[in-house]
Amino acid sequence: MPILYGLYGILRAIVTFIFKCRYKLSFEGKENIPRDGGYIYASNHRSYFDPVFITLPVRTFMSYMAKEELFHKNIFFTLLIKMMGAFPVERGKGDMGVIDSSIKILEKKRNLVIFPEGTRSYTGKVGRGKTGVALIAARAQRDVIPVGIIFEGPKLKPGAKVVVKFGKPIRASELAISDNPEPRELKELKQKIMSAITELVEGENTAKEISENE
Repeated sequence: MPILYGLYGILRAIVTFIFKCRYKLSFEGKENIPRDGGYIYASNHRSYFDPVFITLPVRTFMSYMAKEELFHKNIFFTLLIKMMGAFPVERGKGDMGVIDSSIKILEKKRNLVIFPEGTRSYTGKVGRGKTGVALIAARAQRDVIPVGIIFEGPKLKPGAKVVVKFGKPIRASELAISDNPEPRELKELKQKIMSAITELVEGENTAKEISENE
């Protein structure tokens, strides 16, 4: 269970200090972070600490869809992600219960962090992504905040320069989505979200090329 909001704020401040000591951490586009909750934060996936990187500049409570294996790592890491709002998902299984849980989180005005790629990228390139994020956005009718996490090398190392970019919100009205979308609609919505993430990570031209080749 997530800790109380007051303790969550204290924990976030402590973790921010630790991570800024451990990494050369910077944030861009903080003006795009909403002050209230109930948004989907869709990000590329580079490391186990990505959920923490996204949380640090966001003052409202965050929940995470994290693969089930992460809850069997070391005790410190498991406790950390649970306290920061993570809940387990079995990768590769189309669990509608997870979709329903995600929607309930958003309805409670809590933010939801999703990594559409489903697995980490060791090259820094953004993958095609899966349609789960599109289905949740469609059914919940929520805005999506694209996020790009950037660092050099295949793995995150102490002292690494880490840049976390927050893009402009993709409004539910812009996405023209229905709460019961067809597969084609989900694919188009997923492409729009992945293009926004790719633009933050790799630049506008790469994002256009990927979108055109889908």
